[in-house]
Amino acid sequence: MAKTFYVTTPIYYVNAEPHIGHAYTTINADFLARWKRLDGYDTFFLTGTDEHGEKIAQAAARAGMEPQQFVDEVAAKFKKAWEILHISYDDFIRTTEERHKKVVRQYLQEIYDRGDIYYGEYEGLYCVGCERFLTEKELVDGKCPDHGVEPELRREGNYFFKMEKYRAWLRDHILKNPGFIRPERYRNEVLSILSEPIGDLSISRPKSRVSWGIELPWDPEHVTYVWFDALLNYVSALGYPDGERYRRYWPAAQHMIGKDILKTHAVFWPTMLKAGEVEIYKHLNVGGHLLADGRKMSKSLGNVINPFEWSAKYGPDAVRYYLLKETPYGLDGVVSEAGLVERYNADLANDLGNLLQRVRTMVIKYRGGVLRKREPGEGEAGVVAAASGLADRVRGLIDELKFNQALEEVLQFVRSLNRYVNERAPWKIKDEEDLDRVLYTVVDGLRTAAVLLEPAMPVKMAELRRALGLGELSVADVSGWGGLPDGHEIPAEAPILFPKIETKNKQQAGREEEEEERTPTIQYEDFAKLDLRVALVKSVEKHPNADRLLVIRLELDGEERTVVGGLAAHYQPQELVGKRVVLLANLKPRKLRGVVSHGMLLAAEGADGTLALLTPDREVEAGSKIS
Repeated sequence: MAKTFYVTTPIYYVNAEPHIGHAYTTINADFLARWKRLDGYDTFFLTGTDEHGEKIAQAAARAGMEPQQFVDEVAAKFKKAWEILHISYDDFIRTTEERHKKVVRQYLQEIYDRGDIYYGEYEGLYCVGCERFLTEKELVDGKCPDHGVEPELRREGNYFFKMEKYRAWLRDHILKNPGFIRPERYRNEVLSILSEPIGDLSISRPKSRVSWGIELPWDPEHVTYVWFDALLNYVSALGYPDGERYRRYWPAAQHMIGKDILKTHAVFWPTMLKAGEVEIYKHLNVGGHLLADGRKMSKSLGNVINPFEWSAKYGPDAVRYYLLKETPYGLDGVVSEAGLVERYNADLANDLGNLLQRVRTMVIKYRGGVLRKREPGEGEAGVVAAASGLADRVRGLIDELKFNQALEEVLQFVRSLNRYVNERAPWKIKDEEDLDRVLYTVVDGLRTAAVLLEPAMPVKMAELRRALGLGELSVADVSGWGGLPDGHEIPAEAPILFPKIETKNKQQAGREEEEEERTPTIQYEDFAKLDLRVALVKSVEKHPNADRLLVIRLELDGEERTVVGGLAAHYQPQELVGKRVVLLANLKPRKLRGVVSHGMLLAAEGADGTLALLTPDREVEAGSKIS
């Protein structure tokens, strides 16, 4: 039976143009889709745009356009954006397409006929930005935590979906399927939501107030709530309920989302599927946010990053690689242009590109561009062993959503090839058979690396293969050593794969480092710069790459922070959950073993080296300033 894989991005709301958050989620999904195709899976990758709702109508009015004209233009921009970033989607679904609207009407009617939709009056706090009613518990200082505005008090008659009816079932499903929501921290968050009543879901809006939407099939005076409409794209694009695509791919469905839409996908969507007697998707994979200078990006702060400008400057594959490599999937990560340049120069120009250039030069100079296959000797044992198991190690990490570690595994192998070249020094070897052996080993290693890095850098790895005289390859082709035939020829000409990006000169950099190393005299004004706050520990887990570190999620003024601390020897993760701790909140973000820490917890160290976290001696609100 063929292995199948179905991956989706969220369908992006077209009230704004594509930005780095959209790009990050889509690149992660594309990475997975490309990997699965290379690994022999029958793969289907879906993305698209969400084009109904009150916000869309308002945005179109501001632009002086009809809603359909407005969404047509923005949807085209998303398609262009994905073309720039080499996104290999198989279908692009739009919620204004008839194929989608037909499925929405059919699904609504089915659930209505089963008695799971009823009419009722409701008064509550409504956020236009979220396009849903919020509970008092969700507000922060009386405002929507995502949009920073006070919701409107609205009373209106709507149709409701009996979501609460399925709460116990959903909680049981999550508990019985630990990998249903990944990473685990988000699974725990959803279980917390489901530990108390979730209520029923308003799934319509009066057409007199919101006209831009799909009419309810039994009541044309109401249009479908935008989330109930949008979530069904994952099956409408497959031809639900009897399309060949649907039968083939839906059982293997995985969704890639950002953490800001966790509740809709982890609570609304599975209960909708259960009500329609549809099989539940396999995995919900939840990514963190990308931050600039340690803060969420916003136009008002002037820290918004445009990934398409970066792509024009450094190349789309460099942007793809950087975003995948820099941040562990599921955690928030700080990104910057300086970070991209540093990663590009270190990993791609120095390690990978330089190795390709060196070995090509030697094969052409010493062997006229022709490789001779020789059996590996003792000097090749380490490289051959690493190459033989590399694909399996990478596959395991990708299956666990550890994309950054999978890429690092390949780069470590590339670095080992560089060390091998330096140690064996082909330019000094007099024995021709031994020289053949060394050159063959390096080129065959690069062949393996090119395939395993292709999901991250599809265009550049195709260039690398051409530089080595190779065609298309799969993971199966690089699952062992020695895939190149005897007499394989290397092309005489090939462009430099990753030209190094020039940065500040060494003298200037040295002066800046010297300035940073000086310890300033502490005056009161310096101390006053410290932003010390009380923070509430929401969750704690062990660092994926370091035994002594803990990754701690904190709540602070309605904002979520991730802090990494060397506390594993002093506290069990469960001991810290619920504690109020003291946080140095304005410390410059710092990456610790692959995870970005946004601040530092204050602790006292005893004579025996034991650490004790500082905590207030009475309960105060999270976010309270310490002075």
